Amino acid sequence: MKNKHAGKSNSIGKERIVQTVLNFILILFGLFFLMPFFWAFSTSLRLPKTSFDLPPSFFPTDWRWGNYAHIFQAFDFLQFFKNSIKITFVIVFVGIFVTTLGAFAVAKLHFAGRNLLFFYVITGLMIPFQSYAIAQFMIMNKLKFINTNWALILPYLANPFGLFLVTQNMRAIPDSYIEAAVIDGATKFRVYWNVAVPMCIPTIVVTCFMKFIEQWNNFFAPLIYINSTEKFTLTMGMQSLKGFRSAGSLAYILAGVMISMTVPTLVYAFGQRFLTRGISLSGLKG
Repeated sequence: MKNKHAGKSNSIGKERIVQTVLNFILILFGLFFLMPFFWAFSTSLRLPKTSFDLPPSFFPTDWRWGNYAHIFQAFDFLQFFKNSIKITFVIVFVGIFVTTLGAFAVAKLHFAGRNLLFFYVITGLMIPFQSYAIAQFMIMNKLKFINTNWALILPYLANPFGLFLVTQNMRAIPDSYIEAAVIDGATKFRVYWNVAVPMCIPTIVVTCFMKFIEQWNNFFAPLIYINSTEKFTLTMGMQSLKGFRSAGSLAYILAGVMISMTVPTLVYAFGQRFLTRGISLSGLKG
């Protein structure tokens, strides 16, 4: 008995050592991948003239928190921030409603040509934006949407990849749940809203997060459609920080970058518990 107990203790001790070593290695890898962010934050607090000092120092000698105040004083950065938040959140919330409606129709409603329609929408993933940018610009121009938020919102409400993810998840919902709701007198919309959507929350959160990051970083569309400074998004505002012929201060540019990262970081912090679960569920098929 003593030998068996000693063997178990040795095994547990070895497992703890292995786990400690693995945790230490993972921490080192984590710090390694975070170094660019630390450097960007450090550089955002330097004097502009010391941004490219050689040899480079990881920490600034003079912590210039005024760099952050400067970008709000020199540019209407708060307005850029508000524009990005408004446009991005409208696209995410209205877009996910459209996406989940389409996914429910493809996954649970039976009508002629639904698979062909689904395939047609999914082919949108294979067409780069640059290939139809001119045609889209002409449509926006005809609708008088140039230099308005509508040009940044309407074309991006469609989300083929999100439709694919949510459809795969909804197909995993047993049809018996849908049939039971219909027998109880639920309309198709109530079945969608009260049965299908709650069972796909993790996948919906993942889809929202991916769409949020895509639109928060969208630079090409504002560059094409927006020509008034007061309607610039953060991506266009960041371009303004570069200055004429990219002669702007790197410290100010990286201060703007750090500010622009705050909202995506908060969104990720609140939604991270759904990400892994949502990604694993989105590939299931019933």
